[in-house]
Amino acid sequence: MKTRREWVDTEMKIRRERVDTEMKIRRERVDTEMKTQRERKPSSRDKQFLVFFFKQLRKNSTGRYQEFPYVSLCGRERNFVRCDDLPIVFTHLIKGEGSEEELLSYCGGGDKLAVRFEPERLFMPENGRVYHPASERSGSVGLVKSSLAFELSPHFEYLASSPESDPPSHFHWNGKRFRLTNELSSLIQTEEPT
Repeated sequence: MKTRREWVDTEMKIRRERVDTEMKIRRERVDTEMKTQRERKPSSRDKQFLVFFFKQLRKNSTGRYQEFPYVSLCGRERNFVRCDDLPIVFTHLIKGEGSEEELLSYCGGGDKLAVRFEPERLFMPENGRVYHPASERSGSVGLVKSSLAFELSPHFEYLASSPESDPPSHFHWNGKRFRLTNELSSLIQTEEPT
């Protein structure tokens, strides 16, 4: 027959093992959920929200929260937005659905958030970033994502006689040479990249 102390020790050992097992199971469940969240691709619902959010995005003229230069109106809700450069970031160059027209897609919206690609309107100031026109509502200009800008960079042509700080003069695309308008220069506040 077990003494009281032996019985308590056995019970405590069983409880510790049960708690350890439960904690291990919980940790594994949390790890699995976190891994699933990281690997999860955006659903169509996420894409619908992004399309809605960015279609509602405009310059903040509400008179409130002026440290946030943009606002997206979602019903009664006001989502004030601040970003390092511009809220519209072109991420992919895609073909238009049912046409050969090239589109610049922005902010994860695929062809639902896209503008016609106009090579002659690309602009690269001294800071080395590349910009393209966007909708007027969201500020008329968007930033081209670094990886996409890197892909486009070999197509820029510089005048041999111009200083290094001057923007490119031409852009070669699909066998054509486009003279760059640099019209976006008045809309861009240039700062040196950090």
